[in-house]
Amino acid sequence: MQEREMSGPIILANRYQLGEILGSGGMAVVYRARDLNLERNVALKILRKDFTSDPGLRESFHQEAKAAANLTHPNIVTVHDFGFDSGRMFIVMEYVPGDHLKNILFNQGTFQISVALELMIQACAGVGYAHRTGVVHCDIKPHNLLITPDRQLKVADFGIARALASITPDEKSEVIWGSPQYFSPEQAAGKSPSPASDVYSLGVVLYEMITSQLPFKGDSPKELARLHRQVLPPSPRQHNPSISAKLERTIQKSLAKEPNNRYRNANQLGDVINECIGAENKTHRPGKQINADDDALITAIPVATIQPPNPFEDPKLVKAAPGYHPAAPVEQAVPAAKVTDDPLDLDWMTIALGLLALVAVGGLIPLFLWVYYLYR
Repeated sequence: MQEREMSGPIILANRYQLGEILGSGGMAVVYRARDLNLERNVALKILRKDFTSDPGLRESFHQEAKAAANLTHPNIVTVHDFGFDSGRMFIVMEYVPGDHLKNILFNQGTFQISVALELMIQACAGVGYAHRTGVVHCDIKPHNLLITPDRQLKVADFGIARALASITPDEKSEVIWGSPQYFSPEQAAGKSPSPASDVYSLGVVLYEMITSQLPFKGDSPKELARLHRQVLPPSPRQHNPSISAKLERTIQKSLAKEPNNRYRNANQLGDVINECIGAENKTHRPGKQINADDDALITAIPVATIQPPNPFEDPKLVKAAPGYHPAAPVEQAVPAAKVTDDPLDLDWMTIALGLLALVAVGGLIPLFLWVYYLYR
């Protein structure tokens, strides 16, 4: 199948007519397109031509399509098709009107807590469904959370998702995949991800939604990786005093350094957040917030119209960062081998159980001596 001349409309696979660009990343560009067979709008994600000749990147792109195509949930973007035509490899997805969460935060300010929790429950439902089917997203961030004008949230971009069956507990990667502002401590160390890794990223997103601040700020991906692994985040109530104590504890548990100390999966986090709704006072903090009844919550502007500043998505800055790879300017942020463990970052629960076992064994010594002398 041939692509039409550049002077006319571009049609791929003799079916999908390209429209305007909705967004772009290091590996792909997303277009609004028209499915001429079914007469409906779709989103078409096209792998950049520079990477089409790379077998590894083509396989990764295909893997994204397969991972998402097996997930059918109202809070996950549906994948309709996958194809290759005229030197272009593409994924056809449902078109989601509205905008992604990062643009909304950038344009409209802090969310009212009730709205933030409503949206986060939907995010947990979509990610939790993926966890139940054995998939870890590995790249949860506001850019991958699409919100429609009627406040329905859909999780997108399973480009670096991992199947749980393929993950070994002792695996170690020399290159980190993920977004430095949002990835978990174990991802920052190049260790194996788990559903608890997505829980951490969801906790970072919720923190940002209700405070307009990220828990960690660094001058480089390497510094952000160190902060995620070794430094406790500031209390969200320092930025927004209207947050209830219960919600604060929920966020702090989500951001625990050890995966075992977090919620096990996104469904469990969603259940706890649902309980937090009743505990929230509705007092707004000073400053601009997004109200539940605000019709301007979601604007219908294309994703690419206004982009929040992000130094790690500027190609000139990213190329200077350790571990940069042109296929993924935000991912592969820092070589895992160069991040060292904090010697004081101890698992106190394990130490306590060990001491308890030692005391229990020591308490049996008098009993053994008594039995020994009794039978002698």
